[in-house]
Amino acid sequence: MLRNLALALVVSGLVYTAVPVIAQDNSAPAQEAGPPSGPPEHGHGYFDPDRRADMLTKHLQLNSDQHAKVLEILKTSQTQMESLRNDTSSSREDKHAKMMEIRKNSDDQIRGVLDANQQKKWDQMQSKRQQWGQHGPGQGNPPDSAEQK
Repeated sequence: MLRNLALALVVSGLVYTAVPVIAQDNSAPAQEAGPPSGPPEHGHGYFDPDRRADMLTKHLQLNSDQHAKVLEILKTSQTQMESLRNDTSSSREDKHAKMMEIRKNSDDQIRGVLDANQQKKWDQMQSKRQQWGQHGPGQGNPPDSAEQK
């Protein structure tokens, strides 16, 4: 009986130590494949154009043509942002100003793809995002949290 209990403890100990190792091994290729993804609309993480385009398609009821155009705009914006992040010659303030300009340009381009009703929803989403941004992360709900629940 005692022998079976000891064996069970040893086996469970091996399982608990092996699971994190296996989990690390499985996650390593995914990390090498691309940047870690975070909530795309919250900054401080990596921006995922596919996820953002899907979210906009859901909230704005984009058709397939609009979805493709929005996705291309977001991918271009991501490329520009990554180039800017890698630019070591610009000051932090200059980078921030350029990032805000890239964001505004992509937002304007996306708005241009939308019909009148979608533009109204877009403007509401932008207004919520600006209000949320004034409070800062962690001080209120993100812009689309009400619709996502």
